Amino acid sequence: MPDTPMPIEPKLSEAALSAGPPRRRRRWPWVLALLLAGGGAAAWWFWPQLSGQGAAPPASTRPAGRGGRFQGAVPVTAIAAARADIPVLVEALGTVQALNSITIRSQVDGILVEIGFTEGQEVRRGDVLARIDPRAYAAALAQAEAKRAQNLALLANARLDLQRYVELARSNGASRQQLDTQRAQVAQYEAQIQADDATIETARTQLDFATIRSPIDGRVGIRGVDQGNLIRAGDANGIVLVNQVAPISVLFTLPQQDLPRVITAMQAGPVVVQALASDGTVRASGTLLTPDNIVDQTTGTIRLKATFGNEDRMLWPGAFINLRIQLGLLRGALTVPLAAVQRGPDGAYAFVVRADSTVEQRPLALGLITASQAVVLRGLTPGEQVVTSGGLRLTNGADVIVAEPVRAAPVAPPPVGEGRRRGPRPGGGAPAAP
Repeated sequence: MPDTPMPIEPKLSEAALSAGPPRRRRRWPWVLALLLAGGGAAAWWFWPQLSGQGAAPPASTRPAGRGGRFQGAVPVTAIAAARADIPVLVEALGTVQALNSITIRSQVDGILVEIGFTEGQEVRRGDVLARIDPRAYAAALAQAEAKRAQNLALLANARLDLQRYVELARSNGASRQQLDTQRAQVAQYEAQIQADDATIETARTQLDFATIRSPIDGRVGIRGVDQGNLIRAGDANGIVLVNQVAPISVLFTLPQQDLPRVITAMQAGPVVVQALASDGTVRASGTLLTPDNIVDQTTGTIRLKATFGNEDRMLWPGAFINLRIQLGLLRGALTVPLAAVQRGPDGAYAFVVRADSTVEQRPLALGLITASQAVVLRGLTPGEQVVTSGGLRLTNGADVIVAEPVRAAPVAPPPVGEGRRRGPRPGGGAPAAP
């Protein structure tokens, strides 16, 4: 029997023999984690519906909170509309100007020999501000006076000759021509005396110009020339500037639409103009003097001028100042705080607090509006409360809680004889007795 060949077994590597049988991947932990996560998500989603707690109750069925108010009510502050007297005020920006401003210039040429003021000094009308070397002008005056004296002597002699010719003419000792010639000589000398008088007056004026005096009451500024300089008549810079600062004026502009109210207010009496400081306080009070006689067509505004006493020198020429002008008084106007007025597509409105602690969005017709108040022409009655804060969270018919205004608690003074509160003792216990 022939030999059957033996099956040949596949040869395995030593690494495969040493590794042993192949292992299966373990996927069941990942599957278990996914199942648990899905179950948790489903429980979280369906649990509120199954327990009846998924939907929030409507506002009318919400549980009541403290004070009997609904928990969804919006806290607000409110104030009642009331009648009051409202001043009609107009604000403007003005420029302070000296009531009179004069640049002191020399009217004659010469050397400046004296400065008679201190920079920033208050001067009176007629006070000496500067002196120019007067010798040349004093000499011109003396020459004019001497010339007049000479012509007076010639006039006296001519009059005597005229008297002689008159007597000779009576006895035919002098011709009529000689008499007329002598009369003309006398008239010539008389005219020369008048010319000398004018020359003397001119010389005196020039000499007086050598002493420069203040033409107004005011305050001198910083001098533009020092002593010892040669100055000439009509120098552009001048010696010094004198400004009248008490009283002082303010120029400002208003829209031409305010002109009728300004005229009406001036016809009723003096119009008060207040100068305001940067913090809004009143710095000075004055009176409206006059509006200009023409409206500026390029800007549609009109210039006005007011005067202030300025005894305390709080207003300074050249400075800008905020002004407040009272043009009238609205008596018994219905007013609300400006914070209560809101703006919408249909105009101004306010939230009015009703008796059931809900609000009504009420349209308003407004009149005069000031910095803190608004005059209501239609839409409110006196006593109705309007929301002043918290209105941005409100809608028509929303529930509100009107909060009381916060007032500072009064601080009781310490007992007599007690300088400060005694703290607890270092070891604890009550404070030490006084």
